[in-house]
Amino acid sequence: MNTDLLKYYEAIEQASADMLLAAKAGNWDEVVKLEGACVLLISQLKHAAREATLDAEAAKTKSRIMQRILVNDAEIRHLAEPWLQDLDDTLAGREKTLH
Repeated sequence: MNTDLLKYYEAIEQASADMLLAAKAGNWDEVVKLEGACVLLISQLKHAAREATLDAEAAKTKSRIMQRILVNDAEIRHLAEPWLQDLDDTLAGREKTLH
């Protein structure tokens, strides 16, 4: 099992979990900062993956990690939708309405 590659996936998963916590707290600056960290980790992973492969067991672990990352990402996007809509409205000069 190539644990070096799995460490990258685990680090990306941790960053996505931290992003989710920041999004739940409404700390969008932290979300953006952590997103930058994810981009760097993904770049490093791509480079490392050119020189190594995962065995069957590690591939299963990778799949489980990726599923958790995707769940985190979906929840972050769900939490970001109202914030992004407010930002879009502000940039378009539309007034905010209260419901």
